[in-house]
Amino acid sequence: MKLIGLSGTNGSGKDTIGHMLAERHGYLFVSLTDMLRKEAQIRNVSPDREVLRAISAEWRRESGLGVLIDKALEHLKEINAAYRGIVMASLRNPGEADRVHELGGKVIWVDADPKLRYSRIQTNKSTRDRIEEDEKTYEQFAAEEQAEMTYSGDRATLSMTGVKDNADLMIVNDGNDIDVFKDQSEQAIVHII
Repeated sequence: MKLIGLSGTNGSGKDTIGHMLAERHGYLFVSLTDMLRKEAQIRNVSPDREVLRAISAEWRRESGLGVLIDKALEHLKEINAAYRGIVMASLRNPGEADRVHELGGKVIWVDADPKLRYSRIQTNKSTRDRIEEDEKTYEQFAAEEQAEMTYSGDRATLSMTGVKDNADLMIVNDGNDIDVFKDQSEQAIVHII
């Protein structure tokens, strides 16, 4: 069973790579952020980024820094279906990258120009099914991202820079053609899939 953890900045193309691996290579794609959104819904709280950060930190404090990876693997077991591997996005804590590595997997960091990423999110917000989350100014977008780049408290909080530093592969998505990006990403990671 192959394990791939996807991390990177918001709107960089992590989900696109995850869906591509599911469609073309038989991977199960699990969005760790969607797991947190479901928990916010269960708790009857708004799934804004600050709430999702708080839930993920709470889970890490209770069950260890790699808890989201373990929850994704539990989901795979519950499905009880044959997949070539599992691809999980979005790793936002170095403990998640460590857990992927511990299990023999690889971590991929995806990035793009911030203004391009913001534009993508605004253009696609209705299809991303996160309209309320995505409805923000560029300044708000940049501030939220900055808050997630380094620890804001203990080691259970987010540190995307820490994940980036532990990535096995980096992919830059500065183009505008999603099919070209899928093909280029596939070629970049073909040796680990």
